[in-house]
Amino acid sequence: MSYKVFIDGSSGTTGLRIADRLAGRPELELLSIPEESRKDLHKRAETINAADLAFLCLPDAASKEVIPLVEPHVRVLDTSTAFRTAPGWVYGFPELHGQREKIRQANRVAVPGCHASGFICLARPLVELGLAPADYPFTCHSLTGYSGGGKKMIAEYQDPGRPALYSTPRAYGLTLHHKHLPEMQAVSGLTAAPVFCPIVDDYYAGMEVTVPMRMELLPGVTPQAVAQALADYYAGEALFTVHPLGETPADGMLAAGAMQGTDRVQIYCTASPDGSQMLLISLFDNLGKGSSGAAVQCMNILLGLPETAGLE
Repeated sequence: MSYKVFIDGSSGTTGLRIADRLAGRPELELLSIPEESRKDLHKRAETINAADLAFLCLPDAASKEVIPLVEPHVRVLDTSTAFRTAPGWVYGFPELHGQREKIRQANRVAVPGCHASGFICLARPLVELGLAPADYPFTCHSLTGYSGGGKKMIAEYQDPGRPALYSTPRAYGLTLHHKHLPEMQAVSGLTAAPVFCPIVDDYYAGMEVTVPMRMELLPGVTPQAVAQALADYYAGEALFTVHPLGETPADGMLAAGAMQGTDRVQIYCTASPDGSQMLLISLFDNLGKGSSGAAVQCMNILLGLPETAGLE
């Protein structure tokens, strides 16, 4: 059986990566519109409605503009932040317990944000399983390659005349109002948003998300229990590897670009010698499981195809 698929916004970073993953798949027919119609709202809507499934790789406002014109039966995967906590939309993170079946039955799926994916995959299981309370004061640092900022930031970083400080890590979201915070709180089941500091650095792709844990705030919970809970939670998931407590690379360092070019996630759990502190770390590609890879994974589920088809 062949499925008609349209990528609205195929010239952007995420859209291009999705197109690359779908190219050559015989079960998919990619629809397109003329370049001059790329910003024509009604032509876009017409093409979306001719598809079995459409990816919206657009700014929030453009996604919100076209959705009212989309027929209810068309399956839509939106990669913007517009609908990630919206009623009637399913959050596209299949590895969360119960989420895969919700995605399978949905017609409207919001693809998670990159920073959010790295935090949620660490925090959500702890809250869901009762190891951390919903009001635990989570904090998070997330280091990303500059491709996470899209075409504009890529051009800035690759400009030979760029400012010298672009070669150093740069923290942003300094007003503590980052656009991923609503989903980080809601999907993790928290009563308040985490304190979140994103950082961009001078490399193309890859993401390292760290969540420190103060064990004295989790009475009766040990680092071993946390590490085992994460391992059990993701057991059998093709795209997740949870390393045993304390296991790190031979040099004792984790490189943020280690998973570049893949659609997989690696989780590391470390603890202080006395067990009073932990550090939970997720490594993945911000353009893979943090974006286009996650979108393709959800598409496969929606269309009843092998879940990891077309992934790296």
